[in-house]
Amino acid sequence: MLVGPGQAHDGPMLPHVLGAIAVPRLGVGRARSRPDAVLADKAYSSRAIRRLLRSRRIVTVIPEPRDQQAHRKRRGQRGGRPVSYDAEAYKRRNVVERSFNALKQWRGLATRYDKLAVIYRGGAVLAAILTWLRGKGDAS
Repeated sequence: MLVGPGQAHDGPMLPHVLGAIAVPRLGVGRARSRPDAVLADKAYSSRAIRRLLRSRRIVTVIPEPRDQQAHRKRRGQRGGRPVSYDAEAYKRRNVVERSFNALKQWRGLATRYDKLAVIYRGGAVLAAILTWLRGKGDAS
């Protein structure tokens, strides 16, 4: 887990997050470092983020905000094509949002009292483990 500045937008952290991805393969081989798709809300609908994902051949599931749509339409033919995304896949983004909201129930994570990023990261990992274990108990 990467930790960025507390009050800054987390968009600039996206290249670092994508660089830290390592999904182990079931069989032999090196870990996958490229996700199939990135699901994000409208706040991540910038040219830079879309360009980064396109350069890494990652499917972008990010809707375009109304103000960007209006700006594109005002420019006419020079505005470019409207963005396309899988609306059904975007509907499943709420699973990620609910996970973040579950972690924010921990007051220390929500308010970020810790001064050192390593301590904050440890608290986030602990909260994630306990949330996962709590969920495992419900399923059995």
